[in-house]
Amino acid sequence: MSYRRGQKYVLVLVGLPARGKSYTSRRLARYLRWQGYPTRVFNVGERRRTALGGRQPASFFDPQNAAGREALQAIAAASLEDLVAWLAGEGRIAILDATNSTRARRRWVQERCLAMGFEVYFLELVNDDPEVIEQNVRATKLGSPDYAGSDPALAAADFRQRIAHYASRYEPVGDDEGAYIKLIDRMRKIQTNRIDGHIPARIVFFLLNLQLSERQVFLTRHGQSLDNLADRIGGDSSLSPAGHAYARALAQHLEERLGPGAPLHVWSSALRRTFESAAPLGREVRQWRSLNEIQAGVCDGWTYQEIRERMPAEYEGRQRDKLRYRYPRGESYEDVISRLDKVLVEIERHREPVLVIGHQAVLRALYAYFVELPPERIPYVEVPLHTLIVLTPRAYDCIEQRIALPPFLGRRESSD
Repeated sequence: MSYRRGQKYVLVLVGLPARGKSYTSRRLARYLRWQGYPTRVFNVGERRRTALGGRQPASFFDPQNAAGREALQAIAAASLEDLVAWLAGEGRIAILDATNSTRARRRWVQERCLAMGFEVYFLELVNDDPEVIEQNVRATKLGSPDYAGSDPALAAADFRQRIAHYASRYEPVGDDEGAYIKLIDRMRKIQTNRIDGHIPARIVFFLLNLQLSERQVFLTRHGQSLDNLADRIGGDSSLSPAGHAYARALAQHLEERLGPGAPLHVWSSALRRTFESAAPLGREVRQWRSLNEIQAGVCDGWTYQEIRERMPAEYEGRQRDKLRYRYPRGESYEDVISRLDKVLVEIERHREPVLVIGHQAVLRALYAYFVELPPERIPYVEVPLHTLIVLTPRAYDCIEQRIALPPFLGRRESSD
């Protein structure tokens, strides 16, 4: 994607351990990169483990431990200088993932970044629910290198003591510290201060809709269409007999997988072949024009061979750069990603499974977001007909399953 240039930003995480800072940082960075902004997370805890090895006990983080305090400050300084160097070069948005729990530490970070001309925003995660904290400790922290091979009960007790050490000096972000976003009680409440500009506003909008529940996202192309049989791109044709058979197989599979009447949000494009594919599901279907296939402009309804013969320069241009190539009076993959923004944020907002019945270019773009593919690879993602892609986004990765449903069409690439 052609990267957008302009003001550079530092997003400084603030919060006690086990509040979801790393989870939020990674999800936000994934979204911003997908939008075309060079974004990188600088995780101070990971740097500590690399520099010192894991297994630092809670006493290492005690504010009264001068040696530990000195080592942590040196690691924080090295992380900050790496951030500054990257952002002064190719970067656009840097995320500093650390506790940053005192006003003095935040002022130090802020002054260094402002001296470079970067805008600084604090992102504070606040949660005092003991059950949520304990869940976070056991779900993510006990599996970290800090506690590899440790007794779970002893590890949990040690981490709780680490939290207590940070809590003894913790100072919430104040209005006088500058621009901030506060996420309170697992994002049930959000507070902002001095938020200005397009990128900060996009960040707030994304965080407002981000939820932490694990659920599945189903992606599938429509069943084979009559235009697919003729290798024609675009159009608005109906399904072929094989396409109707796939629609029935899809409905049967999802009913068996989820159970009759189980919650499932079904979305399609506004084109005939997608809502025909959704019909056997017997569910309410939300149609999105944003999910329509990439617009082929003057080439709509042509085969690729016809484009090659009639418009060889256009054909070659697309072969050279499929990501940025725009059909005459049509769209590029970059354009598709831009119009999918609201769809993507809506998927993130839902706590229940979502099924998207769409088209090849559109599903390539959505898939790339969840598995964190670089933009240049998006036009080459394999999304065959009659295949259900099951994605389970988690805190630090995404589990993927692909299920080919009858009728099988082989591996041949089919136009869409």
